[in-house]
Amino acid sequence: MHIVIGGCGRLGSQLTVQLNQLGHTVSIIDKRREAFEKLPPGFEGQTLLGLTFDRETLEAAGIKDANAYIAASSGDNSNIVSARIAHEHYNVGRVIARIYDPRRAEIYQRLGIRTFSTVSWAEGQILDALFGGGEQTELRFSDGSMMLVAIPINAKIAGQRVSHFNEEDRSSVVAIDRRGKTLIPGDKTAFQEGDVAHIAVHRDALPVLREQLEGAH
Repeated sequence: MHIVIGGCGRLGSQLTVQLNQLGHTVSIIDKRREAFEKLPPGFEGQTLLGLTFDRETLEAAGIKDANAYIAASSGDNSNIVSARIAHEHYNVGRVIARIYDPRRAEIYQRLGIRTFSTVSWAEGQILDALFGGGEQTELRFSDGSMMLVAIPINAKIAGQRVSHFNEEDRSSVVAIDRRGKTLIPGDKTAFQEGDVAHIAVHRDALPVLREQLEGAH
């Protein structure tokens, strides 16, 4: 995966290091040369001095061939502009932006740009958005090993009992959104197509749960 990151602050630098360690190519942009001092010695990714919404800079960073763009600067305006350019002009598949203003965040979510706020929460959320499936992480507990995720239910598993997807110490379906209402499932509750399941799950168990809920098993 090639990923372009706009902003080398705390969030951008941490993500850059993690993604680089995972074997992905990363290009990171910042308007301040000293910002790159947050990166470790010997960092092998590309650093570019410039504005995150400047198209020449973005193209030098490889935005045309990028699999993802992350707008991680400290300014909502620059993040919004650069995210929209990546999404609308370069058709980047996954565009993620840190936006502090919740009203703006909601608007851009509707436009297909995933948005996040605080650094500690956003870092994990962005990695989930890049490499996860169709689920949305709603909450992380304590050290992050347990989380609450929302997963849409498709026709393949409609009719199956919710209890089939509960596993002691690994996963538990805690609520279901169904036709505008939320219910707490019982032992005999079955999924219906169009449900959204809210599931408490251990991070290590998420890949198996994802496959089950996609009807792979």
